[in-house]
Amino acid sequence: MPPVLNRKKFLTYLGTGTVALAAASTGLDGLVKSAEAKTPFHYPEYKRPKKGPLKFQPIEPTTKDDLVLPKGYKYEVIAAYGDKINQKGDTFGYNNDFTLFFPYEDEKDRGLLWVNHEYISDLFVFGQTIKGGYSSEQIKTMLYNQGGSIIEVVKDRNGWKMDTESKYARRVTGLTPFALTGPAKGSKAVNGAEIVQGTFANCSGGKTLWNTVLSCEENYESTSKSANLDETHYGWVIEVDPFDPAYQVRKHTALGRFNHENTCMGLSKDNRVVVYMGDDKRDACVYKFISKNKYNQKDGKKNSKLLEEGTLYVANFGEGRWVALTIEAVQKAAKGNAELLKKFQTQADVVVNCHEAAILLGGTPTDRPEDLEISPFDGSIFIAHTNNSNHGNFHGHITRFFEKDNDHGSMEFQFAIFAAGGIQSGFSAPDNLLFDEDGNLWTVTDISSGSVNTKIWEPFGNNGLFVIPTEGKNEGEAFQFASAPVQAELTGPCFTPDEKALFLSIQHPGEETDDLANPTSKWPHRSGDKMPRPAVVAITGFK
Repeated sequence: MPPVLNRKKFLTYLGTGTVALAAASTGLDGLVKSAEAKTPFHYPEYKRPKKGPLKFQPIEPTTKDDLVLPKGYKYEVIAAYGDKINQKGDTFGYNNDFTLFFPYEDEKDRGLLWVNHEYISDLFVFGQTIKGGYSSEQIKTMLYNQGGSIIEVVKDRNGWKMDTESKYARRVTGLTPFALTGPAKGSKAVNGAEIVQGTFANCSGGKTLWNTVLSCEENYESTSKSANLDETHYGWVIEVDPFDPAYQVRKHTALGRFNHENTCMGLSKDNRVVVYMGDDKRDACVYKFISKNKYNQKDGKKNSKLLEEGTLYVANFGEGRWVALTIEAVQKAAKGNAELLKKFQTQADVVVNCHEAAILLGGTPTDRPEDLEISPFDGSIFIAHTNNSNHGNFHGHITRFFEKDNDHGSMEFQFAIFAAGGIQSGFSAPDNLLFDEDGNLWTVTDISSGSVNTKIWEPFGNNGLFVIPTEGKNEGEAFQFASAPVQAELTGPCFTPDEKALFLSIQHPGEETDDLANPTSKWPHRSGDKMPRPAVVAITGFK
């Protein structure tokens, strides 16, 4: 009988490639000794984790209507829905999600913070539930309060705050003109559009190697329908330069159109840009894009052109390989099906109808792949599979991908379940991911506001923020750092470079409210405020 392949040996074999992993199952002791002599995944470009102990005393689950933190930590509300963000009078949008901090080069305690705005609540935005369609003014309000905010933040003796006199602070909304790039630009698949109106349903995102924001359009269907907008113009990855208002905001169609959660960007060994992405819906796929041309750091923001041409791939988990989503492959697979052949005539049709093409070519349906992040310490890719009630996966799990030869440009991979949600682990429905300097993985949870504190989710209390070591004796074990207000979701965690502060979004507190006079939450409990407000906070107390 072959030897049991334990976790330590599994990781070691991966350092010698997937062929070695397969051979290991035959019990070749010589290979084991050879593999164990190598330290996997320690290329010069990767950081070394400090591997320090947890810096906090974990909290217990709670149902308190507040952002609950460990002893010694505190939070400050930086911006909440409706707050003025600049002298022009722009206001902070609704249901903030992903955050990304851009520090000033010469001032570490000052910088720009990009914040996504995902969707609105009729009750809290209009004061009533809209029935029978929105008026033109209501549509403008709905679109304005989605997209993104660029705010300037600064730390003074009293803590972090927003600087409303910033020359950079501005909004990017559902009303902002965007340029399309890539294969769908001007194509029949997007009804000939080269410029489209706005961005909305902005969930999570990522940072480019050239210091711009990639923000992701997720559940775009309802807003585009309500606003009578062309649905093919949404469901893309957008790019914005926070420091340059003149930078043409754009949507990169080569990255595919689907319910994008986030992006994470790396480089292949031959220096091509690689972007990993997940499609956040049940039975949807994991993707990566590899640029045709190579990255050149000296080119700065000109590298954005790399996202306009390349190959989009979908993951086939059963075969451990990446499948290219090309028009040639799709037409071959659709041979004999007149309806599909009519639908897929160009590469533009492939990227616009990405999920259908992916399933046709053997992409594996998975359990809501939300956030993906590349470990800065070993190059492995972590994927938050939030849950999938279609298949009884009610608590979700975190998957860890290992590309062959640790090359993000590889066409083969192995994977493991890094951590599984449930009462045995203390968390349910993992969502956004973040690494700290000690090699720990931080994850927020996304139990729906209609399920939180009920039935099988009752033991978890409100949604939370958890820290999971990625190696050592506590590897894969979750420790709770924060608990969200009532019916809220914690989203978009982002550290300052020195990890002395953590920016975090509190989204949809009191979401189940049906009577404005009796909201289920009043967070952030500001004086004179009678309704809950989504907000972004700065958490301090880190040593």
